[in-house]
Amino acid sequence: MRLAKTISAASAADYIRKTATLDIVLLAAADAVESETLADICAAAEMQGCNLVFETELPALDRIVAVVPIALNAQFLVDADPTDRLIALAAARRSRHGVLHDIARDDAMERIDRLQEEVARISRLLGDLAGQRGGLPGTPTGFATRAEDLTDYAGQVRAPTRDFAAMPRSFIPEERTLDRQRAKAVRRMLRQRRMREQYFPADLFADPAWDMLLDLYAARLERQPVSVSSLCIAAAVPATTALRWIKTMTDAGLFLREDDPHDGRRIFIALAEGASDALARYFEALEE
Repeated sequence: MRLAKTISAASAADYIRKTATLDIVLLAAADAVESETLADICAAAEMQGCNLVFETELPALDRIVAVVPIALNAQFLVDADPTDRLIALAAARRSRHGVLHDIARDDAMERIDRLQEEVARISRLLGDLAGQRGGLPGTPTGFATRAEDLTDYAGQVRAPTRDFAAMPRSFIPEERTLDRQRAKAVRRMLRQRRMREQYFPADLFADPAWDMLLDLYAARLERQPVSVSSLCIAAAVPATTALRWIKTMTDAGLFLREDDPHDGRRIFIALAEGASDALARYFEALEE
């Protein structure tokens, strides 16, 4: 890769629109950029077909994710190290240009390629599981592929708009009581998973996809929304890694993006109906 130019965020959108050969736009300290400027940069990048890499701090993550259109190929880095940055840049490359295979590639680049291939393999596996019919009991079915129209999630069952306001306890029906009990069981499972880290290295049992599924399922039972930053924390891995998993799970149709009806600067992540149904069947099986 070659660095084309370093400019201020305020003039980035105009530069992108005037330059037809850009592949990647890297926004360092994106958390310091106003939302309107970020939206203008995103629009310019989408028009020119180039990809974006955002470097930010965790507190600003929700605001930045809410600005970026879902159809835009964007990578997010939170407190990233050089390896994370290289992986994000590699993932943001456009495939329409010719690729030069350098025989002098070092071991670090080979490891990055293997990581990319592993992420792609996991993504395909999740997609196959999500779309599988007649498979294991509880396997979510009927998810749309990312090649379909992203504007209305064609072919995919959307999670219904939910009112997150809690009902008075005296009027909560029996179903809500069961939901509260199930939510407590899921939260207890999450606490037990975190307790292991007091006795064994955390990365020994790292399973961000499962941790995020459990957290979203408990939140759904509790009628609570989950922001992107909150889900990153629940994943119990570095935020940059968690963001890659959120994208993978969203691409597989297991997670859905939902706009915050009270704050346009934030989005929520929710379980797709099929994923929620699969988790419900899983916990029913555990209780038998």
